[in-house]
Amino acid sequence: MEYDVKDIGLANAGRLRMEWADRSMPVLRQIRERFECEKPLRGIRVAACLHVTTETGNLMRTLVAGGAEPAVCASNPLSTQDDVAAALVKEFGVPTFAIKGEDNETYYRHITSTLATKPQITMDDGADLVTEIFSHRQDLIPGIIGGTEETTTGVIRLKSMAANDVLKYPIIAVNDAMTKHMFDNRYGTGQSTVDGIVRATNALIAGSRFVVCGYGWCGRGVAMRAKGLGAHVVVVEIDALKAIEAVMDGYEVMPIAEAARLGDIFVTLTGNKNVIRKEHFRVMKDGAIICNSGHFNVELDLPGLESLSKARRQVREFVEEFQMEDGRVLFVLGEGRLINLAAAEGHPASVMDMSFANQALSVELLVKTGKTLPKKVHGVPAYIDQEIARLKLASMGVKIDTLTAEQVEYLKSWQEGT
Repeated sequence: MEYDVKDIGLANAGRLRMEWADRSMPVLRQIRERFECEKPLRGIRVAACLHVTTETGNLMRTLVAGGAEPAVCASNPLSTQDDVAAALVKEFGVPTFAIKGEDNETYYRHITSTLATKPQITMDDGADLVTEIFSHRQDLIPGIIGGTEETTTGVIRLKSMAANDVLKYPIIAVNDAMTKHMFDNRYGTGQSTVDGIVRATNALIAGSRFVVCGYGWCGRGVAMRAKGLGAHVVVVEIDALKAIEAVMDGYEVMPIAEAARLGDIFVTLTGNKNVIRKEHFRVMKDGAIICNSGHFNVELDLPGLESLSKARRQVREFVEEFQMEDGRVLFVLGEGRLINLAAAEGHPASVMDMSFANQALSVELLVKTGKTLPKKVHGVPAYIDQEIARLKLASMGVKIDTLTAEQVEYLKSWQEGT
């Protein structure tokens, strides 16, 4: 079996951490138990480009239990947990190509190695795998049944491909499932982003001006957590509806050009590029902390920041200091990459439980129906969303009500009025 990990000797530690995460992933565990019996993915080759974390490790175990033959590479150069990568290889027999801190050349070599398995299903977090296939490996397309996409950024890219008639096989947008984005993006990103900032800097959040760029589900979560820790939260938005929502939620809303002068801590979560630019770095406070929790590091104009700097140095792990000509210093965390995975452990396992349950069931759906689906981006079917929610509630010991026969009839009728 081919693989490329930092140290295969870390496998035992990775297995133990995966076991710890699995305790908080009861929905995925139930799916894995069913897969073990039914083998619905027997012989299906899956190429996965995901953050190689404990939770991803348990997703790979679930695919293997279903009879699949997965191979996995990292979807971000700083998001790999090296002990998990080793455990996937040694303990679970999954070809893994991921090393935390890998350079750009290695990153794309790992994608190439994963695609060398000639996948029938692709599983993406950011659409780099799909982009590589369409850019350099179109010979693989006839053998691909379909794919899944985990994150907002990837869904945006894939919908653009579909709109331009270049998407050649169906993709299920796992990110758009209610049991994914309402919980993973809001509670997972919210907690893990603040966790990453605190681990990297040990900065006090209380009393700071905390600027959140983007008020989608991820931005809502980060703003909520920062406010809970006592920060004065400022939201930057381009969407009028989201901006109104941020105001109603109790936050100050303003353009980044104004917020740049006020903020102590900045986080971007937009999925777009150059959200914080050269002109904004010019006016920031001495000591401002800048990071990104959107998928790609392009949200920060780092070349622009470097052009303004007379020197730069690493002052803590995952903290780089940029010295301005006027004597100010600005701090960039995690090379501008996902701070929640660069400096912390990513989302808690209990929320990834629902996200990866969606992944596993979407792969099963593609195996059953993918060849008949139109070549576009599809949502996760509502019945899968509801089943995952039901299983999650049951695992939490929470019961919900049901409609009476009278109520069902009332909702169907139009005759009965006031």
